[in-house]
Amino acid sequence: MQQGKSHSLLSRHRYLFIAVFGLFVMCLLGAQDRPPVQPVRKTRVDLLYADRAEGHQSRPGVRILIGDVRLRHDSMYMYCDSALIYDLLNSFEAFGNVRMEQGDTLFIYGDYLYYDGQTQLAQLRDNVRLINRQTELTTDSLNYDRIENLGYYFEGGTLTDEENVLTSYWGEYSPETKMAVFNQNVMLENPKFVLTSDTLEYSTETRIASIVGPSDINNEETHIFSRLGFYNTVTEQGELLDRSVIHYQTRELTGDSLYYDRVTGIGEAFGDIIMNDTVNKNMFTGNYCFYNQLEESAYATDSAVVVDYSQGDSLFLHADTLRLITYNVKTDSAYREMRAYHKVRAYRSDVQAVCDSLVYTSLDSCLTMYRDPIMWYGAEQLLGEQIKVYVNDSTIRWAHIINQALAVEARDSVRYNQVSGREMKAFFREGELYEVDTDGNVRVIYYPIDEKDSTILLMDYTESSFLRLRLENQKMKDGTFIGKTTGTGYPLDQIPAGKDKLEAFVWLDHIRPKSKEEIFTWVDKDESARLKNVQRQPTVSPRQMNIRRNRRR
Repeated sequence: MQQGKSHSLLSRHRYLFIAVFGLFVMCLLGAQDRPPVQPVRKTRVDLLYADRAEGHQSRPGVRILIGDVRLRHDSMYMYCDSALIYDLLNSFEAFGNVRMEQGDTLFIYGDYLYYDGQTQLAQLRDNVRLINRQTELTTDSLNYDRIENLGYYFEGGTLTDEENVLTSYWGEYSPETKMAVFNQNVMLENPKFVLTSDTLEYSTETRIASIVGPSDINNEETHIFSRLGFYNTVTEQGELLDRSVIHYQTRELTGDSLYYDRVTGIGEAFGDIIMNDTVNKNMFTGNYCFYNQLEESAYATDSAVVVDYSQGDSLFLHADTLRLITYNVKTDSAYREMRAYHKVRAYRSDVQAVCDSLVYTSLDSCLTMYRDPIMWYGAEQLLGEQIKVYVNDSTIRWAHIINQALAVEARDSVRYNQVSGREMKAFFREGELYEVDTDGNVRVIYYPIDEKDSTILLMDYTESSFLRLRLENQKMKDGTFIGKTTGTGYPLDQIPAGKDKLEAFVWLDHIRPKSKEEIFTWVDKDESARLKNVQRQPTVSPRQMNIRRNRRR
C-alpha cells in the first residue's frame, strides 16, 4: 500500500513537471513574437546630497536645500547652490551656479532652473550655456526637453562651433542629431562670408546650412540669394534651388537650380538660366550654363541665346553653344572673346544674320562670321566666305565681306539688283549704311527707276575692277566705277535668258530670321545655294619670300 501511494505521488509530480515545462515552452515561443520589453525609465527625482535640508510648516511637501546641492533624474545629474524640492510634483527649483550634466558630452549652465520630473522639461534662465562637445549655445531663456533631447530658446540666442557663429531670435538644437533650426533675424557668421536669413537649418556635425527661406550669402566679391538649398560652410560649396542668384562684380547668374564652389569659382546653372552683365548690358540665356568666376569664362547651351540690350533695340543671337573667354584676367590688357557655334542665327529689327559659327573679340570690337555667312540689313542681303563686322558700343561701324562677296536687293518678286566681287566693304554712319565699296572682278546687275513714277526703266549689266556705291535712306544715291569698265543696257523685254542673274546669285530670304522667336529654327540651304570651294594660292609672308630667295641662290 505504501508502494502504491508512492507511485501515485510520483505520477502527480511527473504530470506537474510536464505541465510546468509546457508552460515554459509556450512562454518562450510567445516571447519570440513580442518585442523586447523596454526598461521602465525612472520618474523620481533623487536628492544625492546637500549641506543642509530644511522644511517649513507653512509649505508642506516642500524641502529647502542649501549648499552644494546634487540631484539626479535618470542619467541627468543636476547641481546648484540651493533648491526647493516639490515632492508631490516630483519637481524642483534650483538657484545659483546651476549645472546639468549628462554623460561626458552634454553640459548646461544657468542662474536658475525649474525642472519638472513628470514631463522631464528643464527651464533655465539667465546666462544659460548649453555645451555639446565643440558646440556651445548661449541665451538667457532655454527650455530643454529631455524626452525629445531638444533645447530651444525664444528670446534670442547664439550657437557657436569650430567654424561658425549663428544668432537668431528663436532657435532649437538637438545634441543627439547635431541639428539646429533658427528663425527670425538669423545670421551665420563665418570668417569668409556672412549668411543672413529668415529661416535656416544647420548641422554642427557636417557644418552644412540648409536654406529653407529667403537667404543672402555675402563676402567681399560674391553675393548669393536663395530661398531653398544647401551651403557647406567648410568647403564653401552650395546647391541652390528655386531661382537662386549668384552675383559677382557686374554679372548675375540665375537658374532653376545652381551649383557653386566659391573656392574654385565654378558655378553651374540648370533650367531657364540667365547670366546677366548689368554694366555691358548683355546676357546669356538657355537651359544650362557653366561659369568660372576666377577665369571670368562661361558657356551656355541647350536653347542658348545671347542678348545685347545696350541699344534701344535688343539683338538676339542663338547657337548650339555660346562661350565667353577672358584673356589676361585682372590685368590692364584684359579682353574678352565671345564664340558661338554651330547653327548661328541672329535677329534685331534692323539687321539679321545666319552662319555656322562666329567670334567676337573686344580687343578690336570685331565680330567675324564663318562658313557661308549671310547678313541682312533692311532690304539688302550680303554674303561671302567670311564676314567681319566692326562695332562701336554695339553700333555697326563697317563690315568687311571677304571672298565671293555678293550683295542682293529685291526690286520686285522677279528682279534683283546684284553686285558681286572678290570683297566688299560696307560703311555705316550712326547705324545707317551710306557706302559700299566692291573690289576685284566686279559684276553688277542694276535696275534704274524712273523718279517720276517709280517704274523700272531697264536692266544694266556692268563689269569693272572697282565699284563705289553711295546710299541715302537705305537706297542707292549714285555709283562710281574705277578702272576699265564695260557695260550693256537691256530693255526689260529684251533681256537674254539667264542674263538677269549673276553667276554667284542666290536669294535666301526664306532662311532669314523674321523675329526673335525664329532664331531657334534652323533652315538648311539647298546645295546649289552654297558657296563654291575656290582654290587660292596660299598667302606667303615677306619672311618666307626671303627664305625662298636665299635657297635659290
